[in-house]
Amino acid sequence: MNRVDTYPDEAPVVNPWLIRLPILFISGAILLFIAVVGLIVAFEIAFQGRIYPGVYSYGVSLGGMTPEQAREALDGRFTYDEQAVFTFRYGDQFWQARAGELGVYFDVEATVGEAFAAGRAGNFAVNLIDQAFNWLNGETITPIIRYDQNAAAQQVARIATEINRPARDAVLHIDGANISATPGETGKAVDVRSTLYRLDAAVLNFDAGGEIPLVVNETVPVSLDAETAATRAQIALSGPVTLTATAADGSALGPWTATVAQIQNLLRIDTVADANGLLTYDVEVDVAAFRPYLEELARGLISQPQDARYHFNVSTGQLDVIRSGVNGRTLDVDGTLQRLHDAIFSSGNRTISLAFHEEAPRYGNNTTAAELGITQLVSTGQSYYTGSSRARIENIILAASRFDGLVIAPGELFSFNRYVGDISPESGFVEGFVIVGDRTVRGVGGGVCQVSTTAFRAAFYGGYQIEERHAHGYRVGYYEIGGEGVGMDAAIYIPDRAAGETYGELDFTFRNDTPYHLLIETQIYPGSNMVEFRFYSTNPGRQVVKAGTEVSEVQPPAATQYVANSDLGAGQELQVDWAAEGSYVQVTRIINDPSGNEIDRYIFASRYQPWGAVIQVAPGDSRLSS
Repeated sequence: MNRVDTYPDEAPVVNPWLIRLPILFISGAILLFIAVVGLIVAFEIAFQGRIYPGVYSYGVSLGGMTPEQAREALDGRFTYDEQAVFTFRYGDQFWQARAGELGVYFDVEATVGEAFAAGRAGNFAVNLIDQAFNWLNGETITPIIRYDQNAAAQQVARIATEINRPARDAVLHIDGANISATPGETGKAVDVRSTLYRLDAAVLNFDAGGEIPLVVNETVPVSLDAETAATRAQIALSGPVTLTATAADGSALGPWTATVAQIQNLLRIDTVADANGLLTYDVEVDVAAFRPYLEELARGLISQPQDARYHFNVSTGQLDVIRSGVNGRTLDVDGTLQRLHDAIFSSGNRTISLAFHEEAPRYGNNTTAAELGITQLVSTGQSYYTGSSRARIENIILAASRFDGLVIAPGELFSFNRYVGDISPESGFVEGFVIVGDRTVRGVGGGVCQVSTTAFRAAFYGGYQIEERHAHGYRVGYYEIGGEGVGMDAAIYIPDRAAGETYGELDFTFRNDTPYHLLIETQIYPGSNMVEFRFYSTNPGRQVVKAGTEVSEVQPPAATQYVANSDLGAGQELQVDWAAEGSYVQVTRIINDPSGNEIDRYIFASRYQPWGAVIQVAPGDSRLSS
């Protein structure tokens, strides 16, 4: 253990540096602080109103610059607004604008303000730290670029004024026969907002220009096309439409014309909406207005089908056509109206033929005997016209020809008047003497009853069902020649209502009451003055017997009548009727089956009034008064 000797009487020695050093340190610290503060104060005073060191923007050191100097230093550094050019395009149209024109600009004031604020944003201590940090490390101020979308919107809106247009409907102009059309136009409107969205993306990316497609909304007009309708209307009014026809004999009929004025009056303009609601003009002509005229016209254009006429060839058992069948026709009003409509809207041929419905005859040129069930001669009827006048013979020949080759269907009613047709000079009959009521008078068609009588006899012996038969008013000698005798005649009469005749019509009819067709042949035998009807069919197995003739209530003939004939000279006379007794006559017809059993009996009754001879004499003959 060490010992330290002390001397109480001696004073301790103190090292002066122990005192000096702290004093020096403190003094130095104070002086350093004063110096630093002084430097800071001097620095702050020096950069008062200036940008602190280490601050940059656009690569330019702005330290020590006043804001005005900084603005001058940065001015011109931003070129994007002049160099970037954007092209707005719509179809083949385009418009160009610089970025600056679209609202892009460099905000120098704000940028300088940011630079000036660097190191001045906090309290004094924080500011000193920021200032030191900026000096040592540098502080880059991002240039503040502004984009004023209102300016861009104005530019796009200006462009829109050159594009925007309202939708315009097509218009059809009709002034009488003058027709024109204004086409419709699709409306267009630039969608500024949507276009700006496209521009924003390019600007915010600082694209160096480029193409900006304009967003354009289109509005379809209610009606877009009128030209088609105008053309159609012009065609409709380009000229009249002529209708023609051909008669059954090949001769031309018509023409009939729908005039331009008529078509114009019937022109109708309508609007029609398609599936998308778009309206178009529809030009039509109301051809139905011609229907009443065509229906009236149709009455004169009707032709009935004409059956073929035949003779039965006994050798071959076939039918020989003696007159070809002819199709009947009626005017097809609807078809004609359609043809008229089509022709009105045709720029080519405006002449059309009327449309007809064709109706084939029941019996054509290729009809066979087997099809009709015609196999044999089933009956005949004959009568003689010996002593007849030339006029009477001509009428007999003509009337008989009307029935030659005629076919009567099973169940069909034969009407003599129907098939003999018009008895007039226009149809070939000549004037002679006819029995009208209770007297013989001059008229057209004398001798026709000879033919109806002959037809009655053929129907009688064929066993056909007689539906209507009239006896003559008196016994006619012609009909009793040849052994047939009295009661086998059939009178017919067709009154001329237009001439005021009031007598009732007399017809001879019978029904073909067999399942087979009946073919009628007629023939004139000039050498024997005979007319004959032949009925060809198939006998269903019946046998016809004329049971007898009963004559009763006989009355003497009436007195002779003298009738004036201007064609006769004095002393000449011509007997045209012969005296006949009045009587009541019954002729019985019996029909038996093949075994001879009676299946039908019928009595044909005739009442004849007394008749005197009729003698024609010259006018002024004394016998006329008697």
